Amino acid sequence: MDYFLTEEQLMIRDLARQIAEERIKPVRAELDEKEEFPHKIIKALAQADLFGLIIPEEYGGLGGGCMDNVICVEELSRACVGCSTTYAATFLGAYPILLFGNKEQKEKYLPLIATGEKLAAFALTESAAGSDASAIKTEARKEGDEYVLNGTKQWITNGGEADVYTVVAITDRSKGPRGASCFIVERGDPGFSFGKKETKLGIRASITSELVFQDCRIPADRLVSREGMGFVVAMRTFDQSRPGVGAQAVGLAQGALDEAAGFARVRKQFGKPIINFQAVAHMLADMATKTEAARALVYNVARYVDSGAKDTSKVSAMAKMFPTDVAMEVSTNAVQVMGGHGYMRDYPVEKMMRDAKILQIYEGTNQIQRNVIGQELNKEYGRRK
Repeated sequence: MDYFLTEEQLMIRDLARQIAEERIKPVRAELDEKEEFPHKIIKALAQADLFGLIIPEEYGGLGGGCMDNVICVEELSRACVGCSTTYAATFLGAYPILLFGNKEQKEKYLPLIATGEKLAAFALTESAAGSDASAIKTEARKEGDEYVLNGTKQWITNGGEADVYTVVAITDRSKGPRGASCFIVERGDPGFSFGKKETKLGIRASITSELVFQDCRIPADRLVSREGMGFVVAMRTFDQSRPGVGAQAVGLAQGALDEAAGFARVRKQFGKPIINFQAVAHMLADMATKTEAARALVYNVARYVDSGAKDTSKVSAMAKMFPTDVAMEVSTNAVQVMGGHGYMRDYPVEKMMRDAKILQIYEGTNQIQRNVIGQELNKEYGRRK
């Protein structure tokens, strides 16, 4: 379908697709098997200036928006969600600075992120604070012109690989969620180290690690916005990033559909290609329709976000929830269409099905997305009375 992409957006799509086809596909199985960070792919994306995609031109970026981001992420995810997660997580870490950072913070960090010289990461989740983000225990105490951080963050994408971390910590526990603040922590800061590196079901080319803060001292000017804004920063960040997760899901679903449909045209049973059997054709038809519906939703929401609209929480949650459920369904059905072949590691749909699961979990589970949507609907219909 023609989504009326601009000339620049078509160039982004084609460039990302080329990298996916030429650099990611040949090594995705090996990266998955070895659980290896994709250093060469990250370098290729940096050389293509794709790390500058959403960074304003004044900080050395391309000045693109959410729509440009989802186009790129979709194409990378079509080949490997592990690689696309590594790429997209840098933007997740950069959004707090981009949205709430002061001029000095932007000038210091955004140019380095735009060139791919430094990767970023976002740190909110803890062992007892997943869906209940307000339960975080990591604390930041101000001492003179420094903040001292203590606590542990869990399941942080790019943990140990990134150089710049935006970290949410409690500065005033008596205020509950309003007592959280956001800080910029750099690799090498005293008292900052990395803990357990996780072994995962999927997205195994993406590194997921603990961050450990033991009397970690950082300059006070690394506070993002002001004290008490931590959860506002986090929620606004997710409003921007969740369509990107939806784009990952669209790319994965499209990749799984491509593999399944291509297989069904050449795999013969009872003397004819299995795509000629109605049962298989109907499965592929549903997979194609839901994938296209998910793409239309993600693109529309991305354009709405780029419009500068303020009421994006509901639609951003939709753009994360629906496509990721679709990706799980489509990848599972791709394995079913391909039968025993699909279950084997010789074919990529086995990996795609494993990768799809996390999309329903990270950046807010799909149950949390439904909560967000429901809460926004309650407000909307309450105002209509």
